[in-house]
Amino acid sequence: MEALDALLNRVSAPRLLDPAPTAEQREVLFAAALRAPDHGQLRPYRFLTVEGDARHQLGEILAGAVQAQGGEVTPAALDKARAMPLRAPLVVVVVARLQDHFKVPRAEQLITAGCAAHAIELAAYAQGIGAVWRTGELSYAPQVAKGLGLTEGEQVVAFLYLGTAQNELRAAPKVDTAEFVQQWSA
Repeated sequence: MEALDALLNRVSAPRLLDPAPTAEQREVLFAAALRAPDHGQLRPYRFLTVEGDARHQLGEILAGAVQAQGGEVTPAALDKARAMPLRAPLVVVVVARLQDHFKVPRAEQLITAGCAAHAIELAAYAQGIGAVWRTGELSYAPQVAKGLGLTEGEQVVAFLYLGTAQNELRAAPKVDTAEFVQQWSA
């Protein structure tokens, strides 16, 4: 697949089934992630793969985060949280590893981690793998960070759900670039 095809036509695949990406496909996914723009070559990211029964454990972590939010928690809300990781055969948690650096602000490091996540999505699309980037308030909950074993300076950037698209992918919408681009002058 041509690079421009992936850049211009990638869309999310929200409904995913088995099989998960193969070992060879995963190697390509993570090799692409390591090519993200990276000021200072800090590699301010790491990736956790969650599959099989570990998805149920992640679901319990998410349900615990729902409970920790306080207030009335319904059984339906807990069931929904538990089921989230089961929406794909493979979940890749993209973790930003932010550090103090004399030249590279933490904001740039966070952007680099986001670019690495996007590179995984593009590499998935190029290989015919269904993918969708999911976050939400639970992604940033302290209970989730603790449950995933994140350390000081680490935060979740994305939960990338990967597998075989259940449905045919929709066509990427055509957007007029003129709505987003303007000439600047002082």
